[in-house]
Amino acid sequence: MSSQHTGAEAVALKGWFGAHKWLLARRFSQLSILGLFLLGPLAGIWLVKGNLSYSLTLKTLPLTDPYVLLQSLAAGHLPEKLALIGAAIVITFYFLVGGRVYCAWVCPVNMVTDLAGWLRGRLGIKGSAHIARATRYWILGMTLLLAGVTGTIAWELINPVSMLHRGLIFGIGAGWAVVLAIFLFDLFVMSRGWCGHLCPVGAFYSLLGKWSPLRISAIRRSACNDCMDCFEVCPEPQVIRPALKGEGQGIGPLILAANCTNCGRCIDVCSKDVFNFGTRFGNPVIDRTRAASQSSASAAS
Repeated sequence: MSSQHTGAEAVALKGWFGAHKWLLARRFSQLSILGLFLLGPLAGIWLVKGNLSYSLTLKTLPLTDPYVLLQSLAAGHLPEKLALIGAAIVITFYFLVGGRVYCAWVCPVNMVTDLAGWLRGRLGIKGSAHIARATRYWILGMTLLLAGVTGTIAWELINPVSMLHRGLIFGIGAGWAVVLAIFLFDLFVMSRGWCGHLCPVGAFYSLLGKWSPLRISAIRRSACNDCMDCFEVCPEPQVIRPALKGEGQGIGPLILAANCTNCGRCIDVCSKDVFNFGTRFGNPVIDRTRAASQSSASAAS
């Protein structure tokens, strides 16, 4: 890997904005959504009422977090019709664009963990604790079990996203302590630890978007110069290799892993423009492999 900082070649070739456009778009999205929620309690402008668990926009559009709805059902509570409609809207949206888009484009805690990751790199902090990525799915299951046992949506009392919202509205409190703990954990204990290994919200949305059509594709993977910048910036670097290095193995260039957040950072930092947004339809190598298999099966019959 080059000794120059990550993305330096992309900045030199595409300019600073060109090498950060998707990152800037994500920050605009996250801050805008957060701002809409805060306009009401802080400025008295109620365009959106509620929070990321349930909201009503312009007194018309309901949006319900399906993960919260699932906890409510596990707790034995039947949601109201408006909440069910809101959940259906959200499920449809994240099915289309990829469930973990929530993590990269909506969740405010992502800005905290990204800051910890950036600072970790700047300070040259090496080494990391090891927790299996599958742990987040076990925690997800435990939150639903806890809801069933207690009859309450217990997780939401300590959900860092919910606590961050409460902290911004009501000031210093336990919410800030939890957010600080996540920041310090990612900075000193485990690289990308919270979002990549522990967060049940991200685990839930990865399952929701497993078959979503919107995908990132390593469409020009033959141009890859192995600089490894995409692996450095990706919050889920394990999803890249099959698509980027799958030539000759019948694996197409689409990143099909459910844990890809569609953050676009691999597109930003690649000086060779290997990556781009696309759809899961027309994955060239897979299509050819399937066609060959079908031809062989037809010949055999």
